[in-house]
Amino acid sequence: MNEPNRQSFWDNLTNTKLIRYVLLFALAWAVVQVLAYFETVIIIFVFAAIFAFLLNFPVRWASRIMPRGVATVLVFLLSLLLIGGIVVTLGIAAFSQAQQLVEQAPQLLNSVTELLGNLQSLLQRWNLNVDFSELEGQLRNGALSTLGLGFTTVQNVLANALDLIVIAVVAFFMLLDGKRLWDLILRIFPRGMRDRITIAVRKNFLGFFWGRFLLSVFFGISVYIVFILLGVPYALGLAAIAGVFDLIPGIGATLGITLISLIILPQGIGLALTVLVSCILLQQIEENILMPRIMQGSINMNPVVMFFALLVGARVAGLVGVFLSIPIAGVLISLFEVEEMQGKQD
Repeated sequence: MNEPNRQSFWDNLTNTKLIRYVLLFALAWAVVQVLAYFETVIIIFVFAAIFAFLLNFPVRWASRIMPRGVATVLVFLLSLLLIGGIVVTLGIAAFSQAQQLVEQAPQLLNSVTELLGNLQSLLQRWNLNVDFSELEGQLRNGALSTLGLGFTTVQNVLANALDLIVIAVVAFFMLLDGKRLWDLILRIFPRGMRDRITIAVRKNFLGFFWGRFLLSVFFGISVYIVFILLGVPYALGLAAIAGVFDLIPGIGATLGITLISLIILPQGIGLALTVLVSCILLQQIEENILMPRIMQGSINMNPVVMFFALLVGARVAGLVGVFLSIPIAGVLISLFEVEEMQGKQD
């Protein structure tokens, strides 16, 4: 009985419609190529827009008691001082601990090698012949590669300091006169959709980035307190790693916890397991108690759709796509009111 409905798409498919679909696909491919070509420029403007978008909230509040220009300059300078102070204070301490960790990397590697040797001896007593020599070689090569990658990352961060300055300058001018640019972008859409688009963008983007930032701060601070109580070495540096990884939506916290547990493993299996369990408990508190309250009223998305958006965003635009995919998908779901893609309502 439903057979005619199934065939209606193919029955109604004409050469004109087929050409339109092909042209639409070609246009999407061309857009992806343009984005890849102008990747650096797009990254600068995207992060500048996010920074300006987040600062616009306190600027609007301060504009009630002073001119908007003065409020913009004041909020912008205070935010730079606050961010700079936090980065310098925590960065120096974290860098110092990271340097100590790098200096003791050979000792940690020897501890892992000794641990593997003891495990191999134990298995041989049980008549299980296992050779970990190849694994030990891979661990040594991996450790050297990781150190090289770490130094390369630091060099890239220093080399891209100019980009950070450009992002700050662009964000400042977006704060000063960003509304006219936004109104210009909205002209692409019909008049009836412009208010809905503005509300959807503000709700999804502002809610997502503020919520992600607050959750990462909570996770980093709570992990640091737990590490201090457990007597974990390099507590501040490892907590900074956990907080930074937690900024990545979806799997960031899991990756950070796994990396930290591997770093602590040479200090003892018991300590590594304790750290792993503690971090997993903190992650569950974050995701099941804090996240629903912090993200309430912003991102309302089915988890399957969220991970699909993450994978597509990572494939199209790399790390920037990972951060932007969820709020963009949230905007589309809000605009088109796709209930099947929304999360369950309590």
